[in-house]
Amino acid sequence: MPRMVKCVKLGRELPGLDKPPFPGPLGQRIYEHISKQAYDMWPAQSTLIINHYGLNMADPEARKILREQMEEFFFGSEAKMPEGWVPEEEGVGTGAGQSKKGGGGASRKK
Repeated sequence: MPRMVKCVKLGRELPGLDKPPFPGPLGQRIYEHISKQAYDMWPAQSTLIINHYGLNMADPEARKILREQMEEFFFGSEAKMPEGWVPEEEGVGTGAGQSKKGGGGASRKK
């Protein structure tokens, strides 16, 4: 049975990470308080941050910024997901979430 944590990001008891994601206090804090499901949301968010700010990950200052953003993403004042939020996998077939179909513009006349 996986190790369970009370995930501060998703606000539920969920399976935790197998080990701290990296050394140091922040890695240990994530291990103790963030679920695997919530941690799996970080790569997409980090890519967005890197691209938005044009961060060069070879630069120590850029890595510091990304680490600060990670801490804000998981533990900041607005880190908790909105009330009623359902992860995509759980919402499939239940009518929750948005449909991936449609949404394009009107068809063109020739």
